[in-house]
Amino acid sequence: MGDFQNEDAIEVACAPSFSIGERVIARSVIRNDGTYTGKNMGELLVNKGDAGYVTRIDMFLQRFYIYAVHFVETDRKVGMRAKELCTLDYLPDDVLACLGERAT
Repeated sequence: MGDFQNEDAIEVACAPSFSIGERVIARSVIRNDGTYTGKNMGELLVNKGDAGYVTRIDMFLQRFYIYAVHFVETDRKVGMRAKELCTLDYLPDDVLACLGERAT
């Protein structure tokens, strides 16, 4: 995989990190950058540890994948970068157990 932490990397030169239907968890707090309709700029959209499902994969600036994630608990759909997500589908059981109820 490419170095997706590097903002100069062209992420779309590689396959997407996640698949449609994959369970993922937010690695950090996500606030509205002004692109989420109906919420104020800076308003909390996703908490670290919120779990959801990838529903669509798009591109931004023909460089980055944007994963549309449906966070079921809040019924919110948010566009996220790969560096903001972690899979829940391919983690060992002991790691999932450490994550608690949200990971099941």
